[in-house]
Amino acid sequence: MSQDQPQGLARGLTNYGDPDFSVYLRRSFAASMGYSQEVLKKPIVGIANSFSGFNNCHRHFPELLEAVKRGVLLGGGLPIEFPTISLGEVFLSPTSLKFRNLMAIDTEEMIRAQPMDAVVLMGGCDKTVPAQLMGAASADLPAIQLVAGPMMTSRHEGERLGACTDCRRFWGKFRAGEINKAQIDDIEGRLATTAGTCAVMGTASTMACIAETLGMMLPGTAAIPAVHADRLRAAEATGMAAARMIHNPIRPSQVITEKSVENALRVLLAVGGSTNAIIHLTAVAGRLGIKVSLERLNQLSDETPVLVNLKPVGQHYMEDFFFAGGIGAVLREIRPLLHLDCLTVTGETLGDRLDADTGRIDRNVIASVNNAEEPEGGLVALFGNLAPRGAILKRSAADRSLFEKEGRAVVFTSLADLSARIDDPDLDVTEDDFLVLQNAGPRSASGMPEAGYLPIPKKLSSKGVKDMVRISDARMSGTAFGTIVLHVAPEAAVGGPLALVRNGDRIRISVRNREIELLVDEAELEARRKAFTPDVVPPEKRRGYDRLYAEQVLQADEGCDFDMLRPVGG
Repeated sequence: MSQDQPQGLARGLTNYGDPDFSVYLRRSFAASMGYSQEVLKKPIVGIANSFSGFNNCHRHFPELLEAVKRGVLLGGGLPIEFPTISLGEVFLSPTSLKFRNLMAIDTEEMIRAQPMDAVVLMGGCDKTVPAQLMGAASADLPAIQLVAGPMMTSRHEGERLGACTDCRRFWGKFRAGEINKAQIDDIEGRLATTAGTCAVMGTASTMACIAETLGMMLPGTAAIPAVHADRLRAAEATGMAAARMIHNPIRPSQVITEKSVENALRVLLAVGGSTNAIIHLTAVAGRLGIKVSLERLNQLSDETPVLVNLKPVGQHYMEDFFFAGGIGAVLREIRPLLHLDCLTVTGETLGDRLDADTGRIDRNVIASVNNAEEPEGGLVALFGNLAPRGAILKRSAADRSLFEKEGRAVVFTSLADLSARIDDPDLDVTEDDFLVLQNAGPRSASGMPEAGYLPIPKKLSSKGVKDMVRISDARMSGTAFGTIVLHVAPEAAVGGPLALVRNGDRIRISVRNREIELLVDEAELEARRKAFTPDVVPPEKRRGYDRLYAEQVLQADEGCDFDMLRPVGG
């Protein structure tokens, strides 16, 4: 940072009409917190802390925070923590995605408004990392991400357990009558037993991998378990790196580029990552005017194999991934496919990093390109008259026998309708049908929850049916699995083709051809279109953030960001 630019407390002065008075007043109030005059001359590293009693993933943040502060001090800066909104995935109603943009606004404005020369972003739980990256990208102050890290696994009757793929697996067994109430209660207390994010390649771990690949995080830090001493050492090193950026500023706009976003997509495909990451990466990139194309995603998916044997796609857990070599090992495997000239927050390029990184690799967890887990990427986008702007399928977590199929639609018009009828013994459904959920997208009353993982109807699950084609405009947890088509755009609530599906309609899916088609003639669809009436409360009848969300939220293919938060003119 140029020496003629104000630093530390002299940055971004409160306006009283007299700049010298503003500095004098600010220093006098800062002194009331016990700072010496000498310390107040130092440049400042802000620390955006998303700790909350409603966020189990961030339980260890007080200890992590002290390590960050230690690193900033060692680097010659003054660390000042500030709070932001925190998003604990399972504690928010109707869904955490609805509040991701609110946290992004909070993060951006507090970075912009408060005097700091660089910022450390402390996040981890699913929506916190994308929210922080979105806010930091818009503020464009030197920034570095630090994640919570995954939790460690637990045990049940000799079997390893990890949230939350095993949560869903055992709940499915309970619904099917394979285990009893006492067993599910015992499992409930063993699924999540340490601080940290989900123990599998869910959304939180996927976003950590993406942040490291983008170059917004220190190399090798995405997969360190939350409770491992290396996590504290990573926090200290992150603080030191942030202090270095005061004098050698590297801004998010220099790191998050079209090339680094494409690298992130490659890694998302190679690790068999969460479908949510498409929405989040689209939103982060969109803050800098970078478009994520679903057509390009398909091209990359054809070229990028799945290398990581991790739940929900494989058998292992995030702690195994860490000890197997983590993201560094994956990047080395797909090096020929990457843009190596991308800058990172360390000041090095991705190529520099990989030249110096000859670390360990466990082939039980991370396969070679020549012996991949799957020959093609974990995600694929489908297009057709049912999803003109695209839909997403996590094919690496799906049943390939269902990839080329035609079926009869069994339609649920809302989450309430799904809840009321899915286990009705009289429900007209067979295992060859397609379950369709409407009105669960971003503009629906439910705010695009992780409800795309429609449960198998009990009358079928009790007979051993494990998977069916399921289609919706909702999302699903990164820890989930199954042949599930998500993010259908445009959504039903705004009159997209999904809203026109009726019970008994025929739908055809072809993963090979990247197609999803509603087999109803256009004249009938047009008649249904004319009869469509939106079933949502209009923005003018709402208030507060709910009104802002209803007015501004974009569709899934645009990252579900707010229109007003994208670059002006972009």
